[in-house]
Amino acid sequence: MMDLAAMVRRFSNAVVLLEAVRTAVSYMHKYLSHRAVLSFTGTDRASFLQGLVTNDVQALTDSTAVWSALLTPQGRWLSEFFLYDAPDRILMDCPANHADMLVKRLSRFRLRADVQIEKTGLHIVTGTENSPMPESAVTNAPDPRCDDAGWRAIVTESGTSGETPAEFLERRLTLGLPDVMDFESEQTLALEADMDLLHGVSWKKGCYMGQELTARTHYRGLVKRRLLPVVLSDGVFPDEGGVIVSGEREVGDIRSRSGNRALAMLRRDAWSAPELTCNGQPLSVVWPVWFPEEMRS
Repeated sequence: MMDLAAMVRRFSNAVVLLEAVRTAVSYMHKYLSHRAVLSFTGTDRASFLQGLVTNDVQALTDSTAVWSALLTPQGRWLSEFFLYDAPDRILMDCPANHADMLVKRLSRFRLRADVQIEKTGLHIVTGTENSPMPESAVTNAPDPRCDDAGWRAIVTESGTSGETPAEFLERRLTLGLPDVMDFESEQTLALEADMDLLHGVSWKKGCYMGQELTARTHYRGLVKRRLLPVVLSDGVFPDEGGVIVSGEREVGDIRSRSGNRALAMLRRDAWSAPELTCNGQPLSVVWPVWFPEEMRS
């Protein structure tokens, strides 16, 4: 009979192996497991969202997507998402850990509007401009944030088309595109996350929640920090944390990261600083093509 110690070792090894297999399978998935899809149906679905989110929902077509956000009444970020016009419904590509919160918060504003909000079992797949579209795509559109951002598709099941989460992370860090982990709930302003420069805010639509502070920040030029892509000249970023220092002053912090690339929330007065470091390693800003040259100082 196997003694207790041997049983523990055998069981522990099996658990470790199972976890390793799960991790490997997750890494190879061709869909973004940190995203979920909500469905909005009813005749008032477009007008309902139009009065709540930062971008123009009326601009949606069956071949385009809109990047937008839900803000607090004080103009602080609650969630970001992509909206798609599908037959008889609007689909929202949102952070998976925000799905329940979004259903609950948005449902408060329904009143007598004919709109129903539901979670779905659909997935998000991304790809480069020249990569094939998944066969199970319910709808798809170019990522509207900038050129070379590729496409996003909502699918019924994952397949061999598209990118793994790791591939998507590398590509968006290179382009300087934010994701949910780059925001701080009820802290980040839409403009601090570059939503004005990446087509995430409409300045022509009517009122929406948080519009007053967003507009005032825009028109008065009050943005004191922004998300920017940065790169280490040597070494890699830590798995967690990371403070950017100029001289002896803390001027920013690291958000998304992979290898020596990252997105950082960086104070404006440090953008042109001659020496920036993170954990003692030299760091520099890599200006994305979509960031206007006249705003880089």
